[in-house]
Amino acid sequence: MKVVMMTDIEGVAGVVTFEKDSYATGKYYEDAKRLLTAEVNAAVEGLLAAGVEDVLVLDMHGPGGICFEMLHPKAKLMHGRPLAPDTVRNPIVAGYDVAVLVGQHAMAGVVDGNLAHTQSSGTIDSYTLNDIPIGETAQFALQCGALRVPTIFLSGDHAACREAEALIPGITTAAVKQGLSRNSAISLSKEAARDLIRVRIQQAVEKQRADPLPPLVWDPPYILVKRYFHTDVADRAMAQPGVERVDSRTVRLRSDNVLDILYR
Repeated sequence: MKVVMMTDIEGVAGVVTFEKDSYATGKYYEDAKRLLTAEVNAAVEGLLAAGVEDVLVLDMHGPGGICFEMLHPKAKLMHGRPLAPDTVRNPIVAGYDVAVLVGQHAMAGVVDGNLAHTQSSGTIDSYTLNDIPIGETAQFALQCGALRVPTIFLSGDHAACREAEALIPGITTAAVKQGLSRNSAISLSKEAARDLIRVRIQQAVEKQRADPLPPLVWDPPYILVKRYFHTDVADRAMAQPGVERVDSRTVRLRSDNVLDILYR
């Protein structure tokens, strides 16, 4: 089995604030990167124990969140900024059997979601796809689903796990912290968080072999509505082809191919 792993930093145990932990200018940002990389390594260990032969890690946190020198020697890393275009990345992801997420957070607006946001914590109020609120978990799972790759595991805070379980019934999750507010949480110890991820991701692979989850696919056509905090961001979005203005802070995109609009 070949596994592609999407990583983010806000769902990691011990990472609890934007200003100090997850922003590149934060006082503890390098510590947060090390914590993420250690959770990724625990996930890799669990995958290898389950007999996985190939693990590709996608460093998807905005400015990058993986410490390359710490990464597990059996993992490969897709990284760099700006990211390669989807036309380059999608065929690579399509070559993998299953997808997993490590360090994930809940969508914007979730009251008990520690570091909850969707794409940009500073500009985006909400996304809805076909009238269903979505966050980054749904974006990635639907992208993988369009490439015929099922998403089978997620680690993050309790709210992120709850979101994943509602989105993908049967998915295996590992909650490494409980959100108390947007910038506060109760985290497991780093050792306990890594042990939990290691065990649960191995279980996810074994479960997938015995009773496979299908790729996440929603029926077309697709209508993505993006609501921003400020009007000037909506102004800039209108420069893209095919974008419709809904109101002063909201735009809409339409397509029969979900890959065309998920990350626009």
